[in-house]
Amino acid sequence: MSDEALVLCEQDARGVVTLTLNRPQAFNALSEAMLGALQAALDRVAADSTARALVIAAAGRAFCAGHDLKEMRAEPSQACYERLFAQCAQMMLSVQRLPVPVIARVHGMATAAGCQLVAMCDLAVAASDATFAVSGINVGLFCSTPSVALSRNLGRKAAFEMLVTGEFIGAEQAREQGLVNRVAAPGRLDAEVERLLASIVAKPVVAIAAGKALFYRQIEQPIAAAYEDAGRTMACNMMDEAALEGVQAFIDKRVPAWAGR
Repeated sequence: MSDEALVLCEQDARGVVTLTLNRPQAFNALSEAMLGALQAALDRVAADSTARALVIAAAGRAFCAGHDLKEMRAEPSQACYERLFAQCAQMMLSVQRLPVPVIARVHGMATAAGCQLVAMCDLAVAASDATFAVSGINVGLFCSTPSVALSRNLGRKAAFEMLVTGEFIGAEQAREQGLVNRVAAPGRLDAEVERLLASIVAKPVVAIAAGKALFYRQIEQPIAAAYEDAGRTMACNMMDEAALEGVQAFIDKRVPAWAGR
């Protein structure tokens, strides 16, 4: 299959991009080709100045079943595995490094690296019947790379329990534990994603891009350095035309006149 077939891309008039994992017969497992196609699509979004938000969705009955174990077993060498996991890590980091918010639209199951992808997205909306697991341990493989994203979303004990048991959790439990933001009935999933998107695209793009970058930087810093970085970022943001207009509009008790946001 071509890269274009493995990941479908659409963009609406607002600049909302939707990437759809399109390997439904394999539950959208992340083969090397799928990882390459997704990386290429993310790179195009990163270079697109008109993009305002990104939705990662999936075709078929599942969001993503993780790595393609059949492909992995076909070439059992440490060098191949290290290359594969490095490729996957680069793709996951590209999601976080995008200047626009990324929303996972989750239906069906999201397991192993598929659950990792949900955790790496900035936001996630799940169907009420969606399920999540990092189930590598069930075949003797601790989900080490998914643990990086999972431990940055869930509390430590909740994340570790998922990792050492391989058990599934439902959508409501995923929301309670911090893996997803919102849960909707399957027939209302798109409407709930749209409700979140509408709120995001109504805000100034400069403020969101600067804020997203700062959000992830400060998480990895000691608290004093985080405050210093945040203060600089906020001062720069305050000098932007959108913030100056927004503050003045608040003072004047009117709606901000953001040009092109």
